[in-house]
Amino acid sequence: MNLLEEAAIFLGAAVIAVPIMTRLGLGSVIGFIVAGALIGPSGFGLIAEVESTLHFAELGVVFLLFLIGLELQPSRLWAMRGVVFGLGSLQMAGTTGALSLVMILSGFDWKPALVLALALSLSSTAFALQVLAERSELAAPHGRAGFGVLLFQDLMVIPILAILPVLADPSAALSESTPDDTWYRASQAAAVLIGLLVVGRFLIRPLLSFTVSARAQEVSTAAALLVVVGTAIAVESAGLSMALGAFMAGVLLAESEFRHELEANVAPFKGLLLGLFFMSVGMATRPAAALERPFQLAALVLVLLAVKATVLFAVGSTARRWSQLGQLRSRFAFAIVLSQGGEFAFVILREALEGHIVSHAMHDLVVLAVTLSMMTTPLLIRLVDGETRSGESNRPHDAIEGEAGRVILAGFGRYGQIVARVLRMKRIPFTALEADATQVDFVRRFGNKIFYGDASRVEMLRAAGAEEAEVFVLAVGEVENSVRIAETVRTHFPHLPVFARARDRDHAHVLHALGARVIHRETFFSSLRTAEDVLQALGLTGAEAGQAVRVFKQHDEKVLDEQFEMRGDQSALVSHARRANAELEELFDQDKASLV
Repeated sequence: MNLLEEAAIFLGAAVIAVPIMTRLGLGSVIGFIVAGALIGPSGFGLIAEVESTLHFAELGVVFLLFLIGLELQPSRLWAMRGVVFGLGSLQMAGTTGALSLVMILSGFDWKPALVLALALSLSSTAFALQVLAERSELAAPHGRAGFGVLLFQDLMVIPILAILPVLADPSAALSESTPDDTWYRASQAAAVLIGLLVVGRFLIRPLLSFTVSARAQEVSTAAALLVVVGTAIAVESAGLSMALGAFMAGVLLAESEFRHELEANVAPFKGLLLGLFFMSVGMATRPAAALERPFQLAALVLVLLAVKATVLFAVGSTARRWSQLGQLRSRFAFAIVLSQGGEFAFVILREALEGHIVSHAMHDLVVLAVTLSMMTTPLLIRLVDGETRSGESNRPHDAIEGEAGRVILAGFGRYGQIVARVLRMKRIPFTALEADATQVDFVRRFGNKIFYGDASRVEMLRAAGAEEAEVFVLAVGEVENSVRIAETVRTHFPHLPVFARARDRDHAHVLHALGARVIHRETFFSSLRTAEDVLQALGLTGAEAGQAVRVFKQHDEKVLDEQFEMRGDQSALVSHARRANAELEELFDQDKASLV
């Protein structure tokens, strides 16, 4: 069978199995695993060579770790340090300790017990984030806490993989290498990592800038793939894992202006290759193992779910200062969403099998247990929240038709609709983009012309006429999406003036740094109007109340501009705020004296 025929079999199996599993509410990960099991040696035997497929499919894990690295902006990581390192370390330590104890009491040797416990303590990043995103709960307390724990787990994959060779055969490792060899390998690895830091700063960014200036999407995509694969190969040549190289490349570019461009270019390849990885895992499993030891399999799944959920609930309850999981429902949701096994367990189990730490029978049993635990997660979520969202987020974006407007309006919620009504009243043509499919359908009932699409994607903005538009209105309320759109507009359409909505002062500072010309804080003006009404109700004249509000408004806008230069320096901001308050009181005293 040639390569093209094998590709057709993989694609056909995925196209059939994944939609079925998704419609059943089990998710695409389970669909890929089921597809692999059907076409593999234990299924219909359509694909016999599992090892070569799995080796190539590891690129999916490499791309996944690169995208995880892109999310690790130092500023964001520092802001989430309590959730990531606090909750994450407590969850990993608690789950690994509890599962190790259960396995040792069940008769396991300490080495396989520890490795299996470490593998099972990891949750599915792809699966859990997909569930949270589909339910629009990434910004909820349990969504933020879950993301932090998943991030810590992903960071722990590298050291877990690093200790497996030692656990496999430490005496062989010591006998085959002299101290000089060890120091040479360590220095070689350090040199490669330092070189990667230098290349990332002085070569990769200029390369990406050069490819973006060519305005050829296929060249930008090729450059993104070259960055991931090139760094992975360079690090692997030093005896380290490809995944570590890709992860470091992502971290190096996390705060670059190309972050979202890289994410958009790499994500489709990551999805396909990660799907191929899951299919290869399915091919490597033996469903017959479930029939051979059904009671052991059922017990393992129940113990895994019970232990992880209990530890997660306890961690969320005792570490509320970090997690902000004040409500009981949030703690239950946090525990259940992360209670399943994860995709990196497959990677660790395969390495443990090759190192003879676990047997083939145990490997097959645990892989099936992890797969079944993923399948149970949607069912358990329904117990916490009796309703699930429809899969409308999967529908394709609208094709933009008709003449492009003078204004592009991103976000059609309460804020965007008011802007749109004023533009319509003045007969100024505009193109409105909204990423919430439910909101699009609702607004269309009232005769509004609006397109379903993500304004952070370059091709969507080009289709909306961004190259010819005169004004871009950023009316998106969610901070992360707003920043992503602003970065895309600044990178690809620098000529386009941006009028932005800001949720708060920090959001306004970020938008200002990204080049937004006019920024309006969404509650600022309504709050001033309320304050003016309150002053009049307390006996001040209309002129006095209006003057007080004008003084405050001018002073606050001046302070906002001054604090822009201090963003990130908490002590300087606190000191400046105290001086600003004293200055404001002095201004009011002077204003009062002038009226006497």
